[in-house]
Amino acid sequence: MKVLMVCLGNICRSPIAEGVLQQKVKQLGLNWEVDSAGTNGFHNGERPHDMSQMVSKLNGIDISGQRSRPFRAEDFEQYDLIIPMAADVWRDIKYISGKKYNAEKVELLLNYSFPKTDLDVPDPWGRSVAAFHEVFNLIDNACDALIQQYQSPKQP
Repeated sequence: MKVLMVCLGNICRSPIAEGVLQQKVKQLGLNWEVDSAGTNGFHNGERPHDMSQMVSKLNGIDISGQRSRPFRAEDFEQYDLIIPMAADVWRDIKYISGKKYNAEKVELLLNYSFPKTDLDVPDPWGRSVAAFHEVFNLIDNACDALIQQYQSPKQP
């Protein structure tokens, strides 16, 4: 399974989601590949936001080696799931992808923990550290639900 987490700048939400899901699938011994990207391109090549790194590290996850990269239409050819953090990101994904867009591969992250609600992971950029903790917890729970939905019965 190849999973791509996507937010706007790929420095706050999607790097946390990449790190959380990577750690969980590694602990479970799942053969999944996880990456992240951003739709706005403003932070290409940058490390995750300092508070995203801090909150992740407090939870035992080091995301400091990640670098922001742009979402590309070709990502639909390389990934089984493309998971936007919010509805505006989903709209950007559709626009960027054009004819390569495949709705069957896309689901908002929080729909895994809150089915059919279409809730956004709030963007913590420019907000307090508490907002980053809230985002981490939402992502952590949604990643558990995502794994539960797609985990093969043959795997632990």
